[in-house]
Amino acid sequence: MENALELYHEQLARRELGNLTGVLASHGLALTEEDVSSLLELRHAALGNAGRVELGGGALPKLAQAFCDSPYVDRQNFPTVLGELQDAFYYYKTECCDQFSDEELIEYMVRVFNGPAEGSAELLCGLSLEELCRWARNDGEISFEEGLY
Repeated sequence: MENALELYHEQLARRELGNLTGVLASHGLALTEEDVSSLLELRHAALGNAGRVELGGGALPKLAQAFCDSPYVDRQNFPTVLGELQDAFYYYKTECCDQFSDEELIEYMVRVFNGPAEGSAELLCGLSLEELCRWARNDGEISFEEGLY
């Protein structure tokens, strides 16, 4: 069972996601209460897998806002893509030893997702941190065909 602190952070995440309703709607997207609950369960598992603790609303609202304008997300795949990206985010955050801010790391993920990954969360999530950074820092001048992975 979750403790009071975990419940508090979950409520913060729900509130922050709720504050994005208008932004998401302007891109034709929405998250149902069921979607949010599922994403928060995935968050809990991803944090545990990465050996991380997170305070506040976490990365999920930031990811939702950063990826909502991607040409590769739609109302049907948005919750699933967010879940996969959230898992990748915590993996990358651990791998970089917190040397990148959340915003920098999310920016790199967006560049790769909207660029050579062409909306494939699976492909993005399969990259090492080094591969992610290499492509993102080269502003798309390196492609996957050139042997990034």
